[in-house]
Amino acid sequence: MSEAPLPTLAEVRERAIKLLARREHAPAELAQKLRKRSYPSDLIDTALAELIEQNLLSSTRYAEALVRNRIEKGYGPWRLRDELGGKQIEQNIIDAALHSAEVDWFELAAGVRSKRFGTKLPATFPDKAKQMRFLQQRGFAGEQIQAAFTIYPQ
Repeated sequence: MSEAPLPTLAEVRERAIKLLARREHAPAELAQKLRKRSYPSDLIDTALAELIEQNLLSSTRYAEALVRNRIEKGYGPWRLRDELGGKQIEQNIIDAALHSAEVDWFELAAGVRSKRFGTKLPATFPDKAKQMRFLQQRGFAGEQIQAAFTIYPQ
């Protein structure tokens, strides 16, 4: 019985490029996916370094894409910070991605609230608390949540 041949750097790089062709990945996320395929760590590190050098893998591009996607789905800045931090994206890149999105978080929170619960303001405290919890889980800050009950999206 013969053993399977050891993977080459070219094979690891090819697999990484195939994953990147589907969507942007954070470097740590891509490394984890490659580790699951039992590629040696030294080959993974070398392949990722090459991809970063060639600008095929970019933390900045990943962060910007994730921020755009999540804003479209109605998520707030705290949720985005948490998610990007979990992907081991550096804080300065997270800050830049959130800043470049040029979104009015107050207006977004109001829009998310009205889309989910309608434009009519809650009549009872339990109803308002439910809506506030929803916005908090979506990652909006306290002042953005409060504003969501006074701002009506156009």
